[in-house]
Amino acid sequence: MKYDFINKLLLFPYYFVLRVRHCLYDNSFIKSKSFSIPIISIGNITVGGTGKTPHTEFLIRELMPTEKVAVLSRGYGRKSKGFRMVSAPDLAIDCGDEPLQIKRKFPDIIVAVDGNRKRGIEKLMALPEGERPSVILLDDAFQHRSVKPSTNIVLIDFNNPIDTDYLIPVGKLRDLPDQLSRADIIVVTKCPPGLDPGERFLWERRLKVSSNQKIVFTSLKYSDPVAIFEEADNRYIYSKFLILLTSVANPKPLRYHLVNSYKIESSLDFNDHHNFTKRDGRRISRWARNNPNSLIMTTEKDAQRLRSLSSLSQDVKKRLFYLPIEVTILNENAKNSLLL
Repeated sequence: MKYDFINKLLLFPYYFVLRVRHCLYDNSFIKSKSFSIPIISIGNITVGGTGKTPHTEFLIRELMPTEKVAVLSRGYGRKSKGFRMVSAPDLAIDCGDEPLQIKRKFPDIIVAVDGNRKRGIEKLMALPEGERPSVILLDDAFQHRSVKPSTNIVLIDFNNPIDTDYLIPVGKLRDLPDQLSRADIIVVTKCPPGLDPGERFLWERRLKVSSNQKIVFTSLKYSDPVAIFEEADNRYIYSKFLILLTSVANPKPLRYHLVNSYKIESSLDFNDHHNFTKRDGRRISRWARNNPNSLIMTTEKDAQRLRSLSSLSQDVKKRLFYLPIEVTILNENAKNSLLL
């Protein structure tokens, strides 16, 4: 297979480093630490765009009624260092946009960031008994083998299969495809809502799902637009025209959803997790003036960073909304697999 050939030979330096690292962990030359409470890792093999945040939020909703939940993230894009507890008034630059989004949506759970996952877990375990979590969700931690999770959940984008991709920098693979064998649960995300059982079976064969693994197929469901600023005018939601503002790894699913209701007049795309500057705010304001009657739509993750951007004009604030997303499980009999 050409993908295997390129990954092993043409991208040999990166392939070799990954292979040696996994070998050291697999043979216990480097130890992974286990913990006394359930640790659920939610990660992927590709770089971004698989839907980790909405799947983390799904697990939070399901676990909250019976468990004291904590989420531990790296806090990608933050300027702070080390371990930090996240609070709702924080700025994205302090803790990262995704942890902040989760904390604002679920204020009663613990959200923390630390690039050193083992240290972060130990800090959470050291909390007073009444505050200590009973389960910890590790965001984007499949490659962090210093911790041995109770459950490894790995997300695969339906539109970006790992067996037809290359290692970075040529492709989007951040890890070796055969590491999927370490997953306890494989979730194929962003599936078409009408994915039939025959297609699911072909995916099981394609991913070589073993008898010890569970496979779950999910789709994304968009909710109604939500205003970012208090001065927003909800009448813009009913405009026929829209301008799209994003800084995510893959804005295509959002775009495909919006074209069913709006004519997209223009779009402005930044790099994933882009930290918006005052200059960006002025640029967005100028860009919006060219489409004075259009709704401005962004993602929920981007909303966390745009909310603190003081250079946005009042006109933009009146028209700027985001679309929340939730996970829908297509093979309902597999729902409990995510909660084992």
